[in-house]
Amino acid sequence: MIDSPVKFDIEYPEKLSRGILLLKTFLGQVYVGIPHMFCLMFYAIAIAFVQIYVWFAILFTGKYPEKSFHFILGYYRWLFRVLAYWTLMMTDKYPPFTNKEIPGDPVTFNIEYPTNLSKGILLLKTFFGFIYVGIPHMFCIMFYAIAVMFVQIYVWFYILFKGKYPESSFEFVKGLYRWTMRVNAYWSLMMTDVYPPFTGKV
Repeated sequence: MIDSPVKFDIEYPEKLSRGILLLKTFLGQVYVGIPHMFCLMFYAIAIAFVQIYVWFAILFTGKYPEKSFHFILGYYRWLFRVLAYWTLMMTDKYPPFTNKEIPGDPVTFNIEYPTNLSKGILLLKTFFGFIYVGIPHMFCIMFYAIAVMFVQIYVWFYILFKGKYPESSFEFVKGLYRWTMRVNAYWSLMMTDVYPPFTGKV
């Protein structure tokens, strides 16, 4: 088991609706994309300003403001619910319009709140993060994402004809987003000082 403060999971569905698959494919932009992405767009703009405040807060206090932490965490929790339902086809549960944790929701995303963060690591990530985080991880993630793109095409037809998501493909796709968020949490979001592992496994 990977020791990471970033916890991301999607409950595997035993069955998926072919009708909902077609609905998402042809009308998803209307009933998922427009309402959710409209809200998330403004949410993301707010986060951009919060991130500036957070950077200085960590630099001077060595702590991540807790309300800001959960505000940013909630954005990604909401985003992943939308992606899991719409583009990733990993659940038939329509995403709620909230950033809160919901008991029983198939999508779970959490990051352990750090009591202290290193000012030195913050500066290291800021000025050299592209070299020691961005280049090695994004190189791997780029090829992983290309593979996932082809897997998704296969999965779409599999759900259409079989009414279920191939379990091995499900874990493979989920791993990409788990890996990506571990990198983001460490580097761009500054939410942990734990260097991300080169894997998307649990």
